Amino acid sequence: MSGIYIHIPFCKQACYYCDFHFSTSLKRKEDMLKAIIKELELRKNELSQKVETIYFGGGTPSLLTIFDLRFLIDAVYENYNVIANPDITLEANPDDLTIQKIKELASTKINRLSIGIQSFFDDDLKFMNRAHNAKEAIDCLSAAIGSFDNITIDLIYGIPNMSNEKWFKNLEMAFDLGIPHISSYALTVEDKTVLSNFIKKGKYPPLDENLAEQHFQTLVTETAKHNFIQYEISNFGKEGYFSKHNTSYWQGKHYLGIGPSAHSFNGISRSWNITNNTKYIVSIQEENLLQEIEILGVNDQFNEILMTGLRTIWGVSLQKIEKQFGIDVKEQLINNAQKFIQNETLKIANDILFITEKGKFLADGIASDLFRI
Repeated sequence: MSGIYIHIPFCKQACYYCDFHFSTSLKRKEDMLKAIIKELELRKNELSQKVETIYFGGGTPSLLTIFDLRFLIDAVYENYNVIANPDITLEANPDDLTIQKIKELASTKINRLSIGIQSFFDDDLKFMNRAHNAKEAIDCLSAAIGSFDNITIDLIYGIPNMSNEKWFKNLEMAFDLGIPHISSYALTVEDKTVLSNFIKKGKYPPLDENLAEQHFQTLVTETAKHNFIQYEISNFGKEGYFSKHNTSYWQGKHYLGIGPSAHSFNGISRSWNITNNTKYIVSIQEENLLQEIEILGVNDQFNEILMTGLRTIWGVSLQKIEKQFGIDVKEQLINNAQKFIQNETLKIANDILFITEKGKFLADGIASDLFRI
């Protein structure tokens, strides 16, 4: 099975922390949609497996009309072998999700909403320059629950001056609303973002890693109390509500990325489209997709398995490591992991290498320490 990711590169305004590719101008929206559909047609032979997930990301896909979304979904069905009941996710912002828009979305094949709440507090939303307010966040979720069973929200922790009590209230709001899935990430400072510039100029306080870790531990503890399963470091779902699309990334399944800046993976190589809307549109019109391709060497493939596997409840199969890379590589991995096993941040059970509760906040650093170079 495989998945298709469609990048919609438009937003109403720029969040201060965001480094994803987007434009705040919709002038070329129609040209972009035609180009995306053309790319779907041009690349239809790249996926030999059935498509089980379709994911609209961005940017802000909820800016599109229902007609636009149906147009894109129909193009996927016309060019790819889609399973009977695929997961089709739409990323959305609360200010786009009016009651009417939610009802219209429910009339399409879209069956999962990923709503960018980030916080239920107005001061946090202003700090991040989000386009919605706290009331819109609550109102849209209350309305969406009536039309969609499968809903996930994004929440950001580690925001400067956010007390642990305030972070707890954010989580409590999600629990009270009955949301079955939460994706939660620490606020990070990416180069060339407004947030990075503000911190450098002293307009915003620097981020506090200790605060972020405190929030993370609260997140892990409270979600567990409410029967969420932390199936990936940043993702918490009730039974039956895991993200099938994102899970395919972590389990190394093939996926096709459509649209400017979108990434694709076929097991042995990774590619990404040009990060420029105009050049993307022109190149597609000329049937000449501009993209970079990285062939993954043996060490790259090993590192990929380690990085993604250690972030999940499925861990890293040592049997798979031996089968794909040889027994020497497996034994070296076990040997290198001993210091983390001794400090109880890693463990081995049933021939699988897992991150422990103690090691979860440090998962990426532990994985990189075990990389083959």
